[in-house]
Amino acid sequence: MSGNGHLSPAQVHAKLKHPIVDGDGHWVEFPPVFAEKMRKVGGDKAADGFLAPRGAGEGLKMTPAERTERRIAQPNFWNRQGENTLDRATAMMPKLLYERLDEIGTDFAVIYPTAGLGLPRIKDDETRRTVIRAYNIVSAEYFRDFSDRMTPAAIIPMQTPDEAIAELEFVTKQLGSKVGMFGSNLPRPVPSAAAEDPESRRFTVWYDVLGIDSPYDYDPVWQKCIELGIPPTFHSGSSSQGLRLSPTNFVYNHIGHFAAAGHAVAKAIFLGGVTRRFPQLNFAFLEGGVGWGCQLFGDLIEHWERRNAKALERMNPARLDRRLLMDLVVKYGYDDMAEALRARDGYPNPEAHLTGGRDQLDDFAACTITRKEDFIDLYAKPYYFGCEADDRMNATAFGGGNPFGVKLNAIYSSDIGHFDVIDMRDPLPEAYELVEHGLISGDDFRDFTFANAVRLWGTQNPNFFEGTVVAKEAAELLAQPTVRAAAE
Repeated sequence: MSGNGHLSPAQVHAKLKHPIVDGDGHWVEFPPVFAEKMRKVGGDKAADGFLAPRGAGEGLKMTPAERTERRIAQPNFWNRQGENTLDRATAMMPKLLYERLDEIGTDFAVIYPTAGLGLPRIKDDETRRTVIRAYNIVSAEYFRDFSDRMTPAAIIPMQTPDEAIAELEFVTKQLGSKVGMFGSNLPRPVPSAAAEDPESRRFTVWYDVLGIDSPYDYDPVWQKCIELGIPPTFHSGSSSQGLRLSPTNFVYNHIGHFAAAGHAVAKAIFLGGVTRRFPQLNFAFLEGGVGWGCQLFGDLIEHWERRNAKALERMNPARLDRRLLMDLVVKYGYDDMAEALRARDGYPNPEAHLTGGRDQLDDFAACTITRKEDFIDLYAKPYYFGCEADDRMNATAFGGGNPFGVKLNAIYSSDIGHFDVIDMRDPLPEAYELVEHGLISGDDFRDFTFANAVRLWGTQNPNFFEGTVVAKEAAELLAQPTVRAAAE
């Protein structure tokens, strides 16, 4: 989408009859100072663990040949504002960001970490817990005086349910946190491929997507989220994993990695029946857009139509009419095929009856789906999708191509503070271009930039917007009955 010739944030705002809620902005912690503040509240382990080199810090010190030798992905570089010094300062200082919110066109913003994004994947258990606890304390303090217009996301590690619950209890009851950034796609060792050396261990992992096949039952975490009024919002990536391991090209590694991570955990939570067991809980998947969400919505329905228990029974090998099959093969003169079939008792493949040891053959059993329309309540209603402003695919959330014509819950996410926002004044006008180009309506834009974010957090925590500059408008919206809108 164009970054030139668009309206100013003030001009866009003047056209609207609703506030703008930014569902995913970022600030950029200044490590030397932030770490020392962490040291005061969490000791040396907290500060040193926060500063420990990992990920991009290690990779940028290597040559392309060294990264190729070890198969380490090309990290992001030159990824903070250079020429735009004001924005660089704004990303570092919440006070300056607060003062510039009107200039940017935002009434209320949820602010996620930058340096904190990777903390849930610290391997050592004690270090991870200590670092995240100290980070959350310091981050809350930075934003405490600005709660009428900004709130920071606390980091919730998900290595075990007990660890997640402990941090949820702490940040909500001790720090007053209202937003949680939950870890997902957690690397865990493959038992049969256990390696002793650290280099090999990097490649002998599988990724826990929480909803299915996890060694832990995360239902107590989801229940705790309901109790505390915190909808899980996932901001994990998948760069440097699998097919995103180019040692020379960052863009290759970056494109689609947030979407892939969101796709994995959203699919697992759905198929694991989490949205069936906890119908009052919302989930958000950030920074990957909504295009993948629309596709997954359709894919799940199409697979259910072909793989639900009733449909699957039609594929049961026992229902094969082996005599008819043989007669047809003989009739059309495939003598060699007939001979092979006789040797296999009339079955085309000898493994026809195998199911991999499964007792429950219905992959959708945990969802207890009785009709196709159940997908609206189990997927379209509880799932929210963080969308960067200039992503043209945002329009797919509101288009007529979704099953049942349902509009998915896309939420405006400025991503200010990160490299893809060259000027913090660009995101709102870029998002509004969808209206200018006739791709979405004014009502859609209201849902995108205000209503969906209010429902994400406000239906989980009715007090979420109390004391904020959007409290009146949010309360009026939440008092209205929720109607699942269909695309025109």
